[in-house]
Amino acid sequence: MKKVSLLIPVALAVALLSFQQIQTDLNASMERGKEIYQRNCISCHMDQGEGLPGIFPPLSKSDYMLADKKRAIQQTLYGVSGEMTVNGTQYNGEMNGYDLSDEQMSDLMNYIFNSFENKAGVTTPAEVKSARKK
Repeated sequence: MKKVSLLIPVALAVALLSFQQIQTDLNASMERGKEIYQRNCISCHMDQGEGLPGIFPPLSKSDYMLADKKRAIQQTLYGVSGEMTVNGTQYNGEMNGYDLSDEQMSDLMNYIFNSFENKAGVTTPAEVKSARKK
């Protein structure tokens, strides 16, 4: 019985350290992503991701963006044009894509998906790579 009781605290400590490492990695990724956002996205989507109603869609609490991570990655990489409804508002515009590496794109998506009242978890470079059109 003593072996089992010793394993529980060890397992909890390992899980806590793993969580802390993931959070540290996410925070570093988000910092890099914030720089990319400020260079490329802020002029349309604004400082707090609020966009401009009817002109540039919001990224803050965006039902459209949060509904499909792969689509969000692809539209950021390759651009998007045409109609879309975001948080009940119709948009019909165009966004250019961005030539970013898998790591840069995952950093940008980590920033957007975990800022502006969004909580969408971690996006990895491997997810970006698999979202690229073949």
